[in-house]
Amino acid sequence: MKSGDEVVDRDEKLRVRLVMEERRRADVYPADVLAEIDRIADLERPFLTAQELAADPDALRDTDVLLTGWGAPVIDAGLLAGAPRLQAVMHGAGSVKHLVTDDFWARGLPIVSAAAANAEPVAEMTAAQIVLASRGVPASRRRYRSERSLTAVGAASGTRGSVVGLVALGEIGRRVAERLRGTGLTLLAADPFADAGAAAELGVSLVSLEELFDRADVVSLHAPLLPATEGMIGAALLERMPEGATIINTARGGLIAEDDLIAVLRRRTDLTALLDVTAHEPPAPDSPLWELENVELTPHVAGSMGADRGAMGQLVAEELGRLAAGLPLQHAVERRALERMA
Repeated sequence: MKSGDEVVDRDEKLRVRLVMEERRRADVYPADVLAEIDRIADLERPFLTAQELAADPDALRDTDVLLTGWGAPVIDAGLLAGAPRLQAVMHGAGSVKHLVTDDFWARGLPIVSAAAANAEPVAEMTAAQIVLASRGVPASRRRYRSERSLTAVGAASGTRGSVVGLVALGEIGRRVAERLRGTGLTLLAADPFADAGAAAELGVSLVSLEELFDRADVVSLHAPLLPATEGMIGAALLERMPEGATIINTARGGLIAEDDLIAVLRRRTDLTALLDVTAHEPPAPDSPLWELENVELTPHVAGSMGADRGAMGQLVAEELGRLAAGLPLQHAVERRALERMA
């Protein structure tokens, strides 16, 4: 429903405008997704970037739904003043924290995030890394390069009986746990907000963060980056990790106190860090993370890449269809929930 007392005519198509960076637009909203949106609504053209919208503040004057993605505009008082008909914002990417303002929430509009679609490739890559780490593959790879002999197989092991600790059991943590069920791995999670019953259904035991680091052969981080979680993984926890353990971070680089991580990894060459994210991306050219043999860096590739991003646009199209039909949205983000999200 539109803001104020105006009632939406369901026989009239919603007018929709797409505003995001051009570089990834075709990935998030490929031709088949655009065709579906065109069927549901009047998708206005040309598509805009945030910079083009800023130069033409009247571009949203007749817009009912704002579709976005990477490079989306901040939804502040100025934007809202130029969009009097706006009914909803639908973001074809993950976090919406950087988009919303107090003025947005005051307007009472729903905002949709495609984070659920983005969670799938993150969970897929993370689960694969966990299985490889629990088999000792990173350590055996290092040893093989050093010894150049099949004796390096001694660093490998089987997964059965290995302990995996998930730091947070949110959208991605749950999906990782689902993928690891039936592998023979013992699953732990540290999450003060997790429901014990739901965790048990996933085959996960809830423990304290300290116990998780004491027991887990592989630790995987899935917590949001908040003031309370920034630098939460420091030397005290890292030193508790068992011999030969691995820490995986596909969440946010700021969760780890990076100087502590470097210091611990220098002392404990038995440990391995698989880092898809770092505090600064990329790390500084002189960062020891590039040189440490027990660190493997990837350039933030766990999320949706290339054609996989179309799943986020598809989610947006489906939500737009629900809005047009007067049905409840399935991926709307509430303000109070956003405080616990990345």
